[in-house]
Amino acid sequence: MDFLDKFGIKIKNQDLLLTALTHSSYANENNTESYERLEFLGDAVLELATSEYFYLHYHENEGTMSKVRASYVCESALYEYANKIGIEDYIRYGNGQEKNIRSIVADCFESVLAVIFLEHGYSVAKKYVLSIIVPYIENGTKFISDNKSYLQEVLQAKQKSLEYHVVNEYGPENNKTFEVDVYVDNIKYGHGIGHSKKEAEQMAAKDAIDKMA
Repeated sequence: MDFLDKFGIKIKNQDLLLTALTHSSYANENNTESYERLEFLGDAVLELATSEYFYLHYHENEGTMSKVRASYVCESALYEYANKIGIEDYIRYGNGQEKNIRSIVADCFESVLAVIFLEHGYSVAKKYVLSIIVPYIENGTKFISDNKSYLQEVLQAKQKSLEYHVVNEYGPENNKTFEVDVYVDNIKYGHGIGHSKKEAEQMAAKDAIDKMA
């Protein structure tokens, strides 16, 4: 796995890096750990690094900076970054698991960032992630912010509550299907189906946005 060589980053703990590229479908079949815990950490590192960048370079109010940042850390953006680096080629899936699901590839971008953080610290992790993201910002690249973020922004402005509930899940462990309902002020506004909870939530949010429109 040499996709980090171009950044001058060497990972000694190759087992941890392999974990960062292991989907739960593969982990369940092979009694090993998936990337999910690392993704949790990587998400926090990504948020801090990008928040610091926009604070130092954008003299806007909190709402504006939050909206701009969201567009560069949304699923579509992370998927683009991961593809540019070549992460997708190394992801381990279980038998029968649909490959190239955007959410999985995006998750692995964050989990790999977590490995860099754990082995080299925040300064190296920040330099790495900003070297990828900042050129897109400077070029004015527009990523479509994910449906969940957009819906949340709209409802926050109207001071309305937002909740997602998994109402059904079925299928084999390595290829499950999830159904999610989204509620606005305790009223069901949308329904979504996907091969992950995140994907189903995105579809439910889209359904709600379409109905509100």
